[in-house]
Amino acid sequence: MKPSAEELKKLKADGYLPSRDGEHVAVRVITGNGVFSTEDMEVVSRVAKTYGRGEVAFTTRLTIEVPWIRFEDVEAVRREFDAHGITTGGTGRKVRPLVSCKGTYCVFGLLDTQALTKKLHELFYVGYRNVDFPHKVKIAVGGCPNNCVKPDLNDVGLVGQRRPAFDSDQCRGCGKCQVEKVCPMGAAHVENGKLQIDRSKCTGCGRCSFKCPFGAVQPGETGCRIYLAGRWGKQISRGRALDGIWSIEDAIRMVEKVLLLFREQGIAGERFAVTVDRLGFDNVVRMLEGDDLLRRREEILAAPIRQA
Repeated sequence: MKPSAEELKKLKADGYLPSRDGEHVAVRVITGNGVFSTEDMEVVSRVAKTYGRGEVAFTTRLTIEVPWIRFEDVEAVRREFDAHGITTGGTGRKVRPLVSCKGTYCVFGLLDTQALTKKLHELFYVGYRNVDFPHKVKIAVGGCPNNCVKPDLNDVGLVGQRRPAFDSDQCRGCGKCQVEKVCPMGAAHVENGKLQIDRSKCTGCGRCSFKCPFGAVQPGETGCRIYLAGRWGKQISRGRALDGIWSIEDAIRMVEKVLLLFREQGIAGERFAVTVDRLGFDNVVRMLEGDDLLRRREEILAAPIRQA
Protein backbone atom coordinates (compact mmCIF):
# COMPACT_ATOMS: atom_id res chain seq x y z
CA MET A 1 0.00 0.00 0.00
CA LYS A 2 1.47 3.36 -1.04
CA PRO A 3 2.19 5.70 1.90
CA SER A 4 0.42 9.02 2.24
CA ALA A 5 2.15 12.29 1.37
CA GLU A 6 2.84 12.89 5.06
CA GLU A 7 4.30 9.40 5.47
CA LEU A 8 6.50 9.90 2.40
CA LYS A 9 7.80 13.15 3.88
CA LYS A 10 8.67 11.36 7.12
CA LEU A 11 10.38 8.54 5.22
CA LYS A 12 12.53 11.03 3.30
CA ALA A 13 13.50 12.81 6.50
CA ASP A 14 14.71 9.47 7.87
CA GLY A 15 16.80 8.75 4.78
CA TYR A 16 14.29 6.55 2.90
CA LEU A 17 14.04 8.35 -0.42
CA PRO A 18 10.99 7.58 -2.58
CA SER A 19 11.82 6.34 -6.09
CA ARG A 20 10.26 7.52 -9.33
CA ASP A 21 8.18 4.38 -9.74
CA GLY A 22 6.18 5.12 -6.59
CA GLU A 23 6.76 1.61 -5.29
CA HIS A 24 10.26 1.65 -3.82
CA VAL A 25 12.66 3.71 -1.73
CA ALA A 26 16.43 4.01 -1.68
CA VAL A 27 17.71 4.00 1.90
CA ARG A 28 20.69 6.27 2.61
CA VAL A 29 23.24 4.97 5.10
CA ILE A 30 25.41 7.53 6.91
CA THR A 31 28.98 7.42 8.16
CA GLY A 32 30.77 9.94 10.29
CA ASN A 33 33.67 10.38 7.89
CA GLY A 34 33.18 8.24 4.79
CA VAL A 35 34.60 5.14 6.48
CA PHE A 36 32.60 1.91 6.71
CA SER A 37 33.76 -1.07 8.74
CA THR A 38 33.74 -4.46 7.05
CA GLU A 39 31.00 -5.51 9.50
CA ASP A 40 28.82 -2.56 8.43
CA MET A 41 29.42 -3.40 4.77
CA GLU A 42 28.30 -6.97 5.41
CA VAL A 43 25.05 -5.73 6.98
CA VAL A 44 24.41 -3.30 4.13
CA SER A 45 25.12 -6.04 1.57
CA ARG A 46 22.77 -8.43 3.34
CA VAL A 47 19.97 -5.83 3.38
CA ALA A 48 20.52 -5.14 -0.32
CA LYS A 49 20.31 -8.84 -1.14
CA THR A 50 17.35 -9.58 1.13
CA TYR A 51 15.14 -6.55 0.54
CA GLY A 52 16.52 -4.93 -2.62
CA ARG A 53 18.06 -6.19 -5.84
CA GLY A 54 21.55 -6.82 -4.52
CA GLU A 55 22.82 -3.38 -5.50
CA VAL A 56 24.34 -0.50 -3.53
CA ALA A 57 25.45 2.92 -4.76
CA PHE A 58 27.86 5.46 -3.31
CA THR A 59 26.79 9.09 -3.23
CA THR A 60 29.03 12.08 -3.82
CA ARG A 61 28.98 12.74 -0.06
CA LEU A 62 30.38 9.30 0.80
CA THR A 63 27.14 7.74 1.96
CA ILE A 64 25.74 4.44 0.69
CA GLU A 65 22.28 4.08 -0.79
CA VAL A 66 20.46 0.78 -1.06
CA PRO A 67 17.84 1.11 -3.83
CA TRP A 68 14.75 -0.95 -4.67
CA ILE A 69 13.44 -1.36 -1.12
CA ARG A 70 9.68 -1.90 -1.17
CA PHE A 71 7.55 0.26 1.10
CA GLU A 72 6.29 -2.79 2.97
CA ASP A 73 9.89 -3.78 3.80
CA VAL A 74 10.97 -0.44 5.24
CA GLU A 75 10.29 -1.39 8.87
CA ALA A 76 12.22 -4.65 8.49
CA VAL A 77 15.16 -2.71 7.07
CA ARG A 78 14.94 -0.24 9.95
CA ARG A 79 15.10 -3.07 12.49
CA GLU A 80 18.07 -4.65 10.73
CA PHE A 81 20.04 -1.40 10.69
CA ASP A 82 19.04 -0.41 14.22
CA ALA A 83 20.20 -3.77 15.54
CA HIS A 84 23.69 -3.06 14.21
CA GLY A 85 23.87 0.66 15.06
CA ILE A 86 23.73 1.76 11.44
CA THR A 87 22.34 5.26 10.87
CA THR A 88 20.21 6.50 7.99
CA GLY A 89 19.30 10.07 7.05
CA GLY A 90 21.18 12.89 5.32
CA THR A 91 18.33 14.99 3.92
CA GLY A 92 16.53 18.24 4.65
CA ARG A 93 17.60 21.72 5.78
CA LYS A 94 20.18 20.26 8.11
CA VAL A 95 23.90 19.79 8.40
CA ARG A 96 24.41 17.14 5.73
CA PRO A 97 26.76 14.13 5.95
CA LEU A 98 30.33 15.38 6.11
CA VAL A 99 32.92 14.56 3.47
CA SER A 100 36.54 13.65 4.13
CA CYS A 101 39.38 12.79 1.80
CA LYS A 102 41.81 10.00 2.67
CA GLY A 103 44.34 12.47 4.07
CA THR A 104 44.67 10.34 7.20
CA TYR A 105 46.86 7.88 5.31
CA CYS A 106 47.51 9.66 1.99
CA VAL A 107 51.13 10.49 1.19
CA PHE A 108 50.11 14.14 0.70
CA GLY A 109 47.88 14.39 3.78
CA LEU A 110 48.80 17.15 6.24
CA LEU A 111 46.22 16.31 8.90
CA ASP A 112 44.15 13.40 10.18
CA THR A 113 41.15 14.19 8.02
CA GLN A 114 39.05 11.21 9.05
CA ALA A 115 39.48 11.85 12.79
CA LEU A 116 38.65 15.54 12.33
CA THR A 117 35.62 14.78 10.17
CA LYS A 118 34.37 12.22 12.69
CA LYS A 119 34.60 14.85 15.44
CA LEU A 120 32.77 17.42 13.31
CA HIS A 121 30.16 14.76 12.51
CA GLU A 122 29.48 14.13 16.20
CA LEU A 123 29.38 17.83 17.06
CA PHE A 124 27.32 19.14 14.18
CA TYR A 125 25.63 16.35 12.22
CA VAL A 126 24.60 14.48 15.36
CA GLY A 127 24.68 17.35 17.85
CA TYR A 128 22.66 19.68 15.59
CA ARG A 129 20.37 16.97 14.27
CA ASN A 130 17.23 18.67 15.55
CA VAL A 131 18.26 22.09 14.24
CA ASP A 132 16.76 23.38 11.00
CA PHE A 133 18.69 25.90 8.92
CA PRO A 134 17.57 28.23 6.14
CA HIS A 135 18.94 25.60 3.73
CA LYS A 136 21.14 22.51 3.78
CA VAL A 137 24.69 22.95 5.07
CA LYS A 138 27.61 21.05 3.55
CA ILE A 139 31.01 20.68 5.23
CA ALA A 140 34.11 19.04 3.74
CA VAL A 141 37.61 18.35 5.06
CA GLY A 142 40.58 18.04 2.71
CA GLY A 143 44.02 16.93 3.80
CA CYS A 144 46.02 19.18 1.47
CA PRO A 145 45.66 21.79 -1.30
CA ASN A 146 45.09 19.04 -3.89
CA ASN A 147 41.40 19.64 -3.03
CA CYS A 148 40.30 16.12 -3.92
CA VAL A 149 36.96 16.53 -2.09
CA LYS A 150 36.53 20.18 -3.22
CA PRO A 151 36.33 21.77 0.26
CA ASP A 152 36.09 25.24 -1.26
CA LEU A 153 32.85 24.25 -3.03
CA ASN A 154 31.13 23.50 0.27
CA ASP A 155 29.40 25.90 2.64
CA VAL A 156 32.37 25.38 4.97
CA GLY A 157 35.62 23.77 3.85
CA LEU A 158 38.78 22.94 5.81
CA VAL A 159 42.04 22.28 3.97
CA GLY A 160 45.27 20.99 5.55
CA GLN A 161 48.21 23.41 5.41
CA ARG A 162 51.94 23.36 6.04
CA ARG A 163 53.57 26.68 5.25
CA PRO A 164 57.38 26.59 4.89
CA ALA A 165 59.68 28.43 7.28
CA PHE A 166 62.65 29.66 5.24
CA ASP A 167 66.00 30.57 6.79
CA SER A 168 67.98 32.28 4.04
CA ASP A 169 71.16 32.13 6.14
CA GLN A 170 71.13 28.34 5.80
CA CYS A 171 70.74 28.44 2.00
CA ARG A 172 74.00 27.62 0.18
CA GLY A 173 72.77 28.35 -3.32
CA CYS A 174 73.01 24.76 -4.53
CA GLY A 175 73.30 24.24 -8.25
CA LYS A 176 70.33 21.86 -8.08
CA CYS A 177 67.99 23.16 -5.40
CA GLN A 178 65.79 20.33 -4.15
CA VAL A 179 63.20 22.78 -2.83
CA GLU A 180 62.85 24.44 -6.22
CA LYS A 181 62.65 21.04 -7.87
CA VAL A 182 59.83 19.71 -5.68
CA CYS A 183 57.58 22.80 -5.55
CA PRO A 184 54.51 22.09 -7.75
CA MET A 185 53.46 25.75 -7.87
CA GLY A 186 56.72 27.34 -8.99
CA ALA A 187 56.77 29.34 -5.75
CA ALA A 188 60.37 28.39 -4.98
CA HIS A 189 63.19 29.49 -7.25
CA VAL A 190 66.86 30.27 -6.98
CA GLU A 191 67.79 33.84 -7.83
CA ASN A 192 71.31 35.26 -7.67
CA GLY A 193 72.50 32.15 -5.88
CA LYS A 194 69.83 32.23 -3.17
CA LEU A 195 66.50 30.46 -2.79
CA GLN A 196 63.45 32.74 -2.97
CA ILE A 197 59.90 31.73 -1.98
CA ASP A 198 57.00 33.63 -3.53
CA ARG A 199 54.39 33.53 -0.77
CA SER A 200 51.66 34.64 -3.20
CA LYS A 201 52.14 31.39 -5.14
CA CYS A 202 52.67 29.07 -2.17
CA THR A 203 49.59 26.94 -1.45
CA GLY A 204 50.90 25.39 1.77
CA CYS A 205 51.18 21.85 0.39
CA GLY A 206 54.23 21.13 2.55
CA ARG A 207 56.10 19.16 -0.09
CA CYS A 208 59.23 21.28 0.34
CA SER A 209 59.56 20.45 4.05
CA PHE A 210 62.91 18.84 4.86
CA LYS A 211 63.95 18.80 1.18
CA CYS A 212 66.86 21.17 1.75
CA PRO A 213 69.87 19.12 2.95
CA PHE A 214 71.13 22.15 4.87
CA GLY A 215 67.90 22.86 6.72
CA ALA A 216 67.05 26.12 4.98
CA VAL A 217 63.38 25.08 4.67
CA GLN A 218 61.54 23.63 7.66
CA PRO A 219 57.85 23.04 8.35
CA GLY A 220 56.42 26.32 9.56
CA GLU A 221 52.78 26.91 10.41
CA THR A 222 50.73 23.72 10.33
CA GLY A 223 46.97 23.57 10.54
CA CYS A 224 44.21 24.32 8.05
CA ARG A 225 42.69 27.01 5.92
CA ILE A 226 39.00 27.74 6.27
CA TYR A 227 36.86 28.43 3.21
CA LEU A 228 33.39 29.93 3.49
CA ALA A 229 30.34 30.07 1.24
CA GLY A 230 31.18 27.69 -1.56
CA ARG A 231 28.49 25.71 -3.36
CA TRP A 232 28.15 23.30 -6.25
CA GLY A 233 25.07 22.60 -8.31
CA LYS A 234 22.84 24.62 -10.60
CA GLN A 235 24.70 27.67 -9.32
CA ILE A 236 28.40 27.52 -8.49
CA SER A 237 30.36 29.66 -6.06
CA ARG A 238 33.93 29.07 -4.96
CA GLY A 239 34.41 29.72 -1.27
CA ARG A 240 36.67 32.47 -0.01
CA ALA A 241 39.40 31.74 2.51
CA LEU A 242 39.65 33.38 5.90
CA ASP A 243 43.04 34.87 6.64
CA GLY A 244 45.70 32.80 8.35
CA ILE A 245 46.37 29.18 9.23
CA TRP A 246 44.01 27.83 11.86
CA SER A 247 44.62 25.24 14.57
CA ILE A 248 42.22 22.31 14.61
CA GLU A 249 40.61 23.53 17.83
CA ASP A 250 40.06 27.05 16.49
CA ALA A 251 38.78 25.69 13.19
CA ILE A 252 36.15 23.61 14.98
CA ARG A 253 35.01 26.69 16.91
CA MET A 254 34.81 28.63 13.67
CA VAL A 255 32.65 25.97 12.05
CA GLU A 256 30.15 26.30 14.87
CA LYS A 257 30.17 30.08 14.65
CA VAL A 258 29.46 29.83 10.93
CA LEU A 259 26.50 27.54 11.61
CA LEU A 260 25.12 29.92 14.21
CA LEU A 261 25.58 32.94 11.94
CA PHE A 262 23.74 31.19 9.10
CA ARG A 263 20.97 30.12 11.48
CA GLU A 264 20.53 33.72 12.67
CA GLN A 265 21.17 35.75 9.52
CA GLY A 266 20.08 33.40 6.73
CA ILE A 267 16.67 33.75 5.11
CA ALA A 268 14.55 30.63 4.58
CA GLY A 269 15.40 29.01 1.26
CA GLU A 270 18.74 30.71 0.62
CA ARG A 271 22.12 28.95 0.61
CA PHE A 272 24.90 30.24 2.82
CA ALA A 273 26.69 31.63 -0.25
CA VAL A 274 23.67 33.85 -0.90
CA THR A 275 23.60 34.95 2.74
CA VAL A 276 27.27 35.95 2.53
CA ASP A 277 26.74 37.80 -0.76
CA ARG A 278 23.81 39.68 0.75
CA LEU A 279 25.64 40.63 3.95
CA GLY A 280 29.06 41.12 2.37
CA PHE A 281 32.04 38.85 3.00
CA ASP A 282 34.01 41.38 5.06
CA ASN A 283 30.97 42.05 7.23
CA VAL A 284 30.48 38.31 7.77
CA VAL A 285 34.12 37.99 8.84
CA ARG A 286 33.57 40.77 11.40
CA MET A 287 30.45 39.03 12.70
CA LEU A 288 32.46 35.84 13.18
CA GLU A 289 35.10 37.56 15.31
CA GLY A 290 35.02 36.99 19.05
CA ASP A 291 32.66 34.60 20.83
CA ASP A 292 29.38 36.51 20.78
CA LEU A 293 27.69 33.92 18.55
CA LEU A 294 28.79 31.10 20.84
CA ARG A 295 27.56 32.95 23.94
CA ARG A 296 24.16 33.40 22.29
CA ARG A 297 23.98 29.80 21.01
CA GLU A 298 20.78 28.82 22.84
CA GLU A 299 19.04 32.06 21.90
CA ILE A 300 19.96 31.66 18.23
CA LEU A 301 18.90 28.02 18.05
CA ALA A 302 15.57 28.74 19.74
CA ALA A 303 14.65 31.62 17.43
CA PRO A 304 12.56 31.06 14.28
CA ILE A 305 14.29 31.14 10.92
CA ARG A 306 13.94 34.48 9.17
CA GLN A 307 11.39 34.55 6.38
CA ALA A 308 11.68 36.46 3.13
